[in-house]
Amino acid sequence: MKDATNYGGIGHIEIQRKTDLIRVDIHTGFPDLLIEERSLGISQMKGDVEKISGVESRKLRVVLSSVTQPYGDPKILAEYVSSQLRNRVPFRRTMKKAIELVGRTSDRGIKIQIAGRLNGSEMARVEWVREGRVPLQTIKARVGYFYHPAQTIHGVSGIKTWTFRGTG
Repeated sequence: MKDATNYGGIGHIEIQRKTDLIRVDIHTGFPDLLIEERSLGISQMKGDVEKISGVESRKLRVVLSSVTQPYGDPKILAEYVSSQLRNRVPFRRTMKKAIELVGRTSDRGIKIQIAGRLNGSEMARVEWVREGRVPLQTIKARVGYFYHPAQTIHGVSGIKTWTFRGTG
């Protein structure tokens, strides 16, 4: 099975095991996209999980649930930035657009960092942009983080995203 995280913006997957039931919750930002393009992939994934775990199909339940603010999730945001860089969109425009998408959510701050051969330059460098506050040194702060490599024509670029959701 191909990597399903590149399709449909999957934020995270939860697996709950009870005595007679295995429940797989897939939290995605765009469930319609996942169902339309990958419905065959979901049934194939269900069959693979059945084969690996040795359970029957009536004991396995796959549930798709949507994330209310998909670009507030750092994994979905990093995958968006990665796809833009693979499509040769300038990195500064990509970072500004990503900040704009997150600005519509309830997050208090965001930081995006891209490292590598930006715009095909010979020397690799690191560029970052921040909106709001992202207190990485505060233990109480609820900060989401994700790293995603992007294979471009110039080489691999590393994308790091942090989202600050508040304290407590």
